[in-house]
Amino acid sequence: MTIKKIIICAFVCFLAIANVSAQDNNPEILGKVWSIEKANAWYKQHPWMSGADFLPSTAINQLEMWQAATFDAPTIDKELGWAESIGFNTMRVYLHSIAWKEDPSGFKKRMDQYLTIANKHKIKTIFVFFDDCWNKQGFAGKQPEPKVGIHNSGWVQDPGDPDSKNPDKYPALEKYVTDVMTHFKSDDRILLWDLYNEPGNSGKLTTSIPLVKSVIKWARAVDPTQPISIGLWDWSYHELNAIQALNSDIITYHDYEAPEWHQRVIDMLKSFGRPMICTEYMARSRNSRFANIMPLLKKENIGAINWGLVDGKSNTKYAWDTPLPDGSEPTEWFHEVFRKDGTPYRQDEVDVIKKLNGKK
Repeated sequence: MTIKKIIICAFVCFLAIANVSAQDNNPEILGKVWSIEKANAWYKQHPWMSGADFLPSTAINQLEMWQAATFDAPTIDKELGWAESIGFNTMRVYLHSIAWKEDPSGFKKRMDQYLTIANKHKIKTIFVFFDDCWNKQGFAGKQPEPKVGIHNSGWVQDPGDPDSKNPDKYPALEKYVTDVMTHFKSDDRILLWDLYNEPGNSGKLTTSIPLVKSVIKWARAVDPTQPISIGLWDWSYHELNAIQALNSDIITYHDYEAPEWHQRVIDMLKSFGRPMICTEYMARSRNSRFANIMPLLKKENIGAINWGLVDGKSNTKYAWDTPLPDGSEPTEWFHEVFRKDGTPYRQDEVDVIKKLNGKK
């Protein structure tokens, strides 16, 4: 048995125990989680969800997307139009607390403007609050230029490192989450609140647990009409995974593996009896592709949100661990669906996407 199989099998047992104990006042449940019946009824109200993690091609990171000086509504409109043309109906979009801190009122107005554009294109939005991935600290103002040929060279954590580990920073973060969620708590253009992306990543491990627990409590106190979730992503993080899964109304997860591994994860997560959305997948060089994963997700009635829509400043057409410092074209793009001019990277993939979305 491979190490990976051992980890998954161990986590299956761990989740099974946690799931059973959830029925008996589990101390890890940090508020009133939707019932399984309510979650499934909510899911049935929506068409099958497909789409992408969206950052406009003119933004290197979340701050460049949301700050007033660089909020690019025309590009957002154009690129969401391309998404609509292939039948995508859901985008997962990262926020950032620094952009809110600099201009709370303007930040919410830009969120509303984004939602208006997305709604015009018949697209619902999953908003993401915190994130443990990539560069440790963000800053307000002009953002850096991309590093040539390097995947996500300018992406920044939120609230950053070491701030995510410092309880003294939590009151300000609570104001941010509470303000944004309260303002949009009944907005049906928002599909779901994703409270924390990949907690424990970037070597943070269990140091992220206090903030994970805190943001769950803050969200439950707002009591939005939309469901909340924190996506599972590393099956070896047993303690974090239990907190995330047991406090999610809808189970969301990330998987960049080939179909046989992805199927094992699906079978494992079915034990919760809740609807599922895969909020990150599709890494071509890892054999996670539209042609082999998207049909699997539709067959299982699991939402399919791939990483990346348009090739841009994020440089995520380059693989995580395979930089091309000369900026040359990768042998095969890692992520993204469209080139900068709106033409598909691969027409055969777009044909698959359109077919699965019932788009002629």
